[in-house]
Amino acid sequence: MIRKLPSGEYRLYSRSINPKTGKRRNLGTFPTREAAEKHERAVQYFKRH
Repeated sequence: MIRKLPSGEYRLYSRSINPKTGKRRNLGTFPTREAAEKHERAVQYFKRH
């Protein structure tokens, strides 16, 4: 799940909510949406291998 920050950067959050904090985990901040989407694909691949 990618959200745009007020600073203009994009942050990748986990899809599931962290039970300890009640919020989504931050999986990285990226300067462009393309970079965030690329990393999201890498994360999804890693989760299944």
